[in-house]
Amino acid sequence: MAAKIIDGKALAARIRGELAVEAKKLHERGYQPGLAVVLVGEDPGSQIYVRNKTKALAEAGYRCFDHHLPATTSETQLLDLVRTLCADRAVDGVLVQVPLPPHIDSKCILLSIDPAKDVDGFHPENLGRLLIGEPRFIACTPYGIMKLIEEAGTPVRGASAVVVGRSNIVGKPVAVLLTAADATVTICHSKTKDLPGVIGTADILVAAIGRAEMIRGAWIKPGATVIDVGMNRLPSGKLVGDVEFAAAVERAGAITPVPGGVGPMTIAMLLANTLESARRRADGQP
Repeated sequence: MAAKIIDGKALAARIRGELAVEAKKLHERGYQPGLAVVLVGEDPGSQIYVRNKTKALAEAGYRCFDHHLPATTSETQLLDLVRTLCADRAVDGVLVQVPLPPHIDSKCILLSIDPAKDVDGFHPENLGRLLIGEPRFIACTPYGIMKLIEEAGTPVRGASAVVVGRSNIVGKPVAVLLTAADATVTICHSKTKDLPGVIGTADILVAAIGRAEMIRGAWIKPGATVIDVGMNRLPSGKLVGDVEFAAAVERAGAITPVPGGVGPMTIAMLLANTLESARRRADGQP
């Protein structure tokens, strides 16, 4: 029997609708959630992603402070803008879209964002708070992944979870979240011995390696829940994930598609974090 398709697009739309209701209530108190989005240069993928974020913000009743800077912008100029936005009381979140031009140090820019406005959840302080179980903001993609697993109806407590990829943006944070939810977690990477064998033990598989269809469908444990974070474009122009979908869908119990799985959830959780930041502002919390 083919796997249940976990429709991230539909779930994200539902969550954004709920957030719009809450944003309206907050607005009635005199606090409209506001997100500053900074794009440097003309990267096509980034432009599409920022456009989708801007649209989602408008539909949910948020303010969007959109800053599109030329690729020639200096690191100093970008730092000055980020600091200005962080000091602006109308701005609840500051997001600098990556990748940045090569002459700009992305880590330096990330560290310049006030952790209280880091709604992406990438700042070391916020990652550290997540690690000790006291999160301010949960990194958006891992946050969305947990919502997708919940939507699939997959029990996490006691489950064997395998995360393929160890980035600070997805792999490590989602491993922390799964551990906190009482799963037994294995993190795999390029040096993992017998990757197919390890993947074959997973009740929950999160694929975030960034290589087109690297994870073969035959490796999937029958009935497993598969969350495919990958977004890879083939020479033909087709978008595919990190998992061989056509074969995996015949073995998994539930699986996310690419596109239409994790991507829409990342934006939805960005809005959730921004709303949380606005609530803190309204309540006078740091």
